Amino acid sequence: MLLAIDVGNTNSVIALFDGDTPKAQWRASTSTSRTADEYAVWLSQLMEFSGYKLTDVSECIISTVVPQSLFHLRNLSRRYLDCEPFVIGHDNIPGVEVRIAKPSEAGADRLVNAVGAYIAHGGPLIVVDSGTATNFDIVGADGAFEGGVIAPGINLSMQALHDAAARLPRIAIEKPEKVIGTDTVGAMQTGVFWGYVCLIEGLVERIKAEYGKPMKVVATGGIASLFEGQTKSIDIFDHDLTIRGLLEISKRLKGGR
Repeated sequence: MLLAIDVGNTNSVIALFDGDTPKAQWRASTSTSRTADEYAVWLSQLMEFSGYKLTDVSECIISTVVPQSLFHLRNLSRRYLDCEPFVIGHDNIPGVEVRIAKPSEAGADRLVNAVGAYIAHGGPLIVVDSGTATNFDIVGADGAFEGGVIAPGINLSMQALHDAAARLPRIAIEKPEKVIGTDTVGAMQTGVFWGYVCLIEGLVERIKAEYGKPMKVVATGGIASLFEGQTKSIDIFDHDLTIRGLLEISKRLKGGR
């Protein structure tokens, strides 16, 4: 069985596959201090709840934007899964051309998303990934990664607002009932929520105009569901896009493509 690990700045997602069939998936907060032994204890308990054991895993693939966690994840795979993990990099993904000025700067998460989006939805695409950052990644008609836009994520913006303004409270993200806030919390919620909807709509419009060809827009990421039904700029919400990309890359490696 394949263990696919996607480590983001805020959350990590781990999925278990038997061939092409997803068997289980778990999400946890990302911790750079969690050791291989701690990962093993945590993961073995979750797998047991789903009827599996660490010894059922024969392959491991890792995508991470947090370098500090990679050492522990490699050791998890080597010690407890008895296999050498494949670690996603900008130059080792079969069948993906990186068409940007400095290919080494393409984040692993963005490339995996490009693969997952292309095999499911074709191209060209705009992949809107809402997480710690909000990425707008461009996938060409042939599946190539062609660059994009990186903006601060909605949680990061809210944290900065709270930290920089002494009298502004920490608030939860939710859709406000109306655009014009009549108190401080309401004004902050509408500014953040509708501000990000407008950010998505505005950047999608400008990207499409510059690209000059019809493009689908696919949304993914930990808080993408917040915007479902709130904007016509997003065509598809695909919450399993990254994990699907890891599965596809693993298949390509085994197939020698």
